Amino acid sequence: MKHLRYPAQWLPLLVLLGLALVPTLASLTDDNFLVTFFARVLIYGIAASALNIALGFGGLVSLGHALFIGIGMYSVALPVHFGVTSGWVHLAWCIGMCATVGVVTGLVSLRTTGIGFIMITLAFAQMGYFVIISLKQFGGDDGLSINGASDFFGLRLSGPVPVYYAALLLLGGLLLWSGRMRQSPFGMALRGARQNARRVASIGLALRHYQLAAYVLSAVVCGLAGLLFANLNAYASPSTMAWTVSGELIVMVVLGGMGTVTGPLLGAVVFLGIEEVFKLMTEHWMAPFGLAILAVSLVGKSGLMGWLAHFTPRAGTVREEATP
Repeated sequence: MKHLRYPAQWLPLLVLLGLALVPTLASLTDDNFLVTFFARVLIYGIAASALNIALGFGGLVSLGHALFIGIGMYSVALPVHFGVTSGWVHLAWCIGMCATVGVVTGLVSLRTTGIGFIMITLAFAQMGYFVIISLKQFGGDDGLSINGASDFFGLRLSGPVPVYYAALLLLGGLLLWSGRMRQSPFGMALRGARQNARRVASIGLALRHYQLAAYVLSAVVCGLAGLLFANLNAYASPSTMAWTVSGELIVMVVLGGMGTVTGPLLGAVVFLGIEEVFKLMTEHWMAPFGLAILAVSLVGKSGLMGWLAHFTPRAGTVREEATP
């Protein structure tokens, strides 16, 4: 237990444990809203963790990751529209499309850096948005209802509870994988490039290949979040491809701590939690919500994980974990 003495060590585990108990608590209190809301938190946590691979590890500030969430949602909506409810078909279509679009957009976007990269990824997301709303036979800007659920050999993602457990399992696996990847040569090369790209390139590493791989991995995992979202809402909307969704993901990553493993999840919990609280308090919730996010950001300039690391004496393993 000596490895769980400080907040930056045990708080993320406590959050995950609490999330695992939500369906049980909802069952005891007969409150279905809890499952639906926290399923949304888990899915956003997956999407934010996916963006963290590109942004937190690789320093690639993308305003286009909402495109991949939208692709994931329509990977369910379009097959179901034609009567295909096999979850394996949805999954294969989601991974294949996100990987293909990720490679194409990544190859173009990575020819630039800085503001150029941001604007090109934003442009690709807007292109995807306008393509979807132009398809009037599939609902256009009204979106598309999903009259079915992804079926994985009898395990159907119909309703909040199955989606909740699927999202929890995916998030748990993603966090474990991210932790190992962060310390791998691949992760170290990405993190080094974020600090000093020229120095990493000077030692002979094909930096653009590493960045492209991180971007495509990030795109695919964002697509999986979209697939879960489609089953949770039973609805696919072009609005999920809006640049504001990408902006929210960036805020979650920065709020939790860029380059950390569990920071994006904490960022999603705090972001959506504060939003929901202020929505209950006032219809003009966006003003106090913005001030609350600003206050949290000022308290921990390195994100929540960076702030928690200050409670760890002598900045050992945890501070390194909390610092990009």
